[in-house]
Amino acid sequence: MKRLQKRWIITGVLGLAACLSAGIEPVAAESAAHAVRSVKTAPDVPRVIALGKRESASPSETGSVIPAVKEIRNVRLEWPERPGAVQYQVVLLRSETDEAANIVLTRDAVFTNGVDINLSRFGKAAGGFYWKVCAQDYEGRPIGHFSKPKPITEGSTLNPEAPKPTTQFERMDYVPVYPVFSWIPVDGAKHHEVEVYRENDWGDSLVHRLSAEEYDVYEMGGYTTPGRYFWRVRSLDETGNPISGWSEKSRFTVTSPVPVAALGDSITHGGGAMSVPPGYLLYDWETYSPVPVKNIGFSGNTTEDMIERFERDVLPFSPRILVIMGGVNDYRGTVNGWTTVQHLKTLRDKCDAYGIIPVFATVTPINPDLMARRAHIEAPPLDWQVHQQYINDWIMRQTYCVDVSTMLADGTGCLRSNYTTDGLHPDYFGKKYIGERIGQYLLRTFPWITAGLVKKPVPVFGQ
Repeated sequence: MKRLQKRWIITGVLGLAACLSAGIEPVAAESAAHAVRSVKTAPDVPRVIALGKRESASPSETGSVIPAVKEIRNVRLEWPERPGAVQYQVVLLRSETDEAANIVLTRDAVFTNGVDINLSRFGKAAGGFYWKVCAQDYEGRPIGHFSKPKPITEGSTLNPEAPKPTTQFERMDYVPVYPVFSWIPVDGAKHHEVEVYRENDWGDSLVHRLSAEEYDVYEMGGYTTPGRYFWRVRSLDETGNPISGWSEKSRFTVTSPVPVAALGDSITHGGGAMSVPPGYLLYDWETYSPVPVKNIGFSGNTTEDMIERFERDVLPFSPRILVIMGGVNDYRGTVNGWTTVQHLKTLRDKCDAYGIIPVFATVTPINPDLMARRAHIEAPPLDWQVHQQYINDWIMRQTYCVDVSTMLADGTGCLRSNYTTDGLHPDYFGKKYIGERIGQYLLRTFPWITAGLVKKPVPVFGQ
């Protein structure tokens, strides 16, 4: 299936209410409420859940409070992303006392690791509020415990004037060829405008202006020209009028050549748990590779698409090694295994022609039941496993190959349910396994290329 944009609605059960306050890890919620969330996708690939805002205030919004530090109109709260979290619940308390009777407001269905909340109706009393957050899975079940309540002025931005960029390009070894720009919107935002500039000695030049919805936008034009860039975003209302200023500049640098690159589809591009887009480290397998790898993935690609963009996207970086992992969008669609293998042979031949070493990674399995129930992804042909196996048998006969799919499969050959949320994309444990396995293979097989390459620190999540 080619690069098609599509949307769907999924409904989950969202956990509410009072939880224990021990520890700093995000307690189980005691009650539940329903909310509707809609899924926005990159081409042909379900990925980002758009936040359907829902909040509830306690029957009484008055009571004894700590004297306000300052008058707060809005507050932006932020916290570290949590592996496996599809959404978060944020609770505001009148004081540090963590009990149900002290709850002022709850915000459910938060699909980013930050939220902008309007507190103007509380006046100066808002300065004495405390807040806590709990990560939740797709069903709205808590993951771990609520964080320990802390003052509204800690871990927050008071009265923000613009959205907050959330991409983590500066922590990556290389910026992806196709970056995905994401942010925490200001309260009330419905649309966004994104601008990307190239920094030059004589001034900044506009490269792209992108129209976006609430939380992110996929860049359709690849960045292959070396240089310094930055992007910024501002919030718009339903009619397209600005309701915020421009965000701070978020910079990234494109460099060439690179020793190792990876060509692939959304498995390579990144993102996971349905709500976290590429641009975060958490669900990019390149994050966990002990060898720095340039990300040339593009969500929704078939192997034919990868052939079409080979010269445009791969050659500008002159990689000595190219990891090739594609085929999941072939076998789950209408492309048979034999045809996919012919496409992979073409990619192999292109590498040979340009003096690049191709390293093939086996194509990952899927979980059709989760794909249909959670993400409303079209069901694959009944014989999809036959074609997947045909592709992987060919891959494992190549000179340079690495098996990343076998350990991701359950006893039926499907993608393990504890490794995926939407049934198509491996989440934290799956991506971590893929990255570590590929990186270790590269270190062991090509020491004359990988020795001495500098890898940025691998982050530790969930702590």
